Amino acid sequence: MTPAAPSFEFRCPTRLVSGGGSVEKLGEIAAELRCRRALVVSDPGVVAAGHAALGSESLRRAGLDVECFSGFSENPTTRHVESGAAVARAFRPDLIVGIGGGSSMDCAKGINFLHSLGGTMRDYHGRDRAKGPMLPSIAVPTTAGTGSETQSFALISDAETGMKMACGAAAAAFRVAILDPRLTLTQPAGVTALTGMDAISHAVESHVSLAATPGSRVFSREAWRLLCRNFPRVLADGADLEARAAVQLAAAWAGLAIENAMLGAAHALANPLTAGHGVAHGQAVGVVLPHVVRFNGRRAWDRYAELWADLSGEQEDADAADRIADWLTATLRSAGLATSLRGLGIERPDSEHLAKAAATQWTAGFNPRPVVTDDLLRLYEAAS
Repeated sequence: MTPAAPSFEFRCPTRLVSGGGSVEKLGEIAAELRCRRALVVSDPGVVAAGHAALGSESLRRAGLDVECFSGFSENPTTRHVESGAAVARAFRPDLIVGIGGGSSMDCAKGINFLHSLGGTMRDYHGRDRAKGPMLPSIAVPTTAGTGSETQSFALISDAETGMKMACGAAAAAFRVAILDPRLTLTQPAGVTALTGMDAISHAVESHVSLAATPGSRVFSREAWRLLCRNFPRVLADGADLEARAAVQLAAAWAGLAIENAMLGAAHALANPLTAGHGVAHGQAVGVVLPHVVRFNGRRAWDRYAELWADLSGEQEDADAADRIADWLTATLRSAGLATSLRGLGIERPDSEHLAKAAATQWTAGFNPRPVVTDDLLRLYEAAS
């Protein structure tokens, strides 16, 4: 008898428009959505690089009125989002466009929550807490890492506590994401390294997540294939546009995998490092991920074996988790990133405090091997 097909749901809310020069289609796409007033959300670095102006000009050529909000920084906070929502109330947009990295796209989603539905970001902490329609939105990522362009979640830091809140709703997902690899060429090498490691962590963690499905694994595995083959090429030659296009697409695929499968313990461990020690997210998740992979090895060996086969061509390797962990550590070094907390200047981390904070993170519940505070403590110690 043929086994019954597994039951699962798969969310795919975002239309992708990919290719060199595709940012020039932004105005045309906005006009297709019958929008007339666009609020462009871009951080100061993206504005300085000229990407916000490039997108705004495309919108204006299509007849839209444009206002730009850039009053935020990396890891946008609730206060940043509130400031952006005040600009939106004054401008009255019918479209929100996030041009930039994860910070710009997350801030754009946060502004959409408050402008469309009112309240505070704390009201939307969790999944599907939003009730009611939201403005259409378009993402134009200028980095290749977070995958925010294909997710319905905004990651917003509570300005009072520093805690990162994942605020998700189907209506918050971008209607369209424009993937123009040319926009990633202006990234500093350090940003390329951080965002690439972030994308790799998304592919690895979503592939072994307890919530993963046959649908989500199609995208986590393809993201991994693209990343393990092309991220080293980008590190070797930042002008390799073909490799950058592959990494950018991989980040979007990994974001779609997260949307359907969530993440795991590495992200639970990373967020307190960012909140408590100011460690950039890609570095924080990169430094703990090899240890989480080893920790999960026996429980998810078959899924890690799939990833190792894609990387090495070797099949059914019982040591696949260890081999992947070694590769991740080597990739961190190649990217010029630290491989330990000590390497980050954190000589004596308060591991107990960090572990308690990590245990409260939502993503810990999706780890393939259950984790409690003591496990998280030992993982921090292993990463020290």
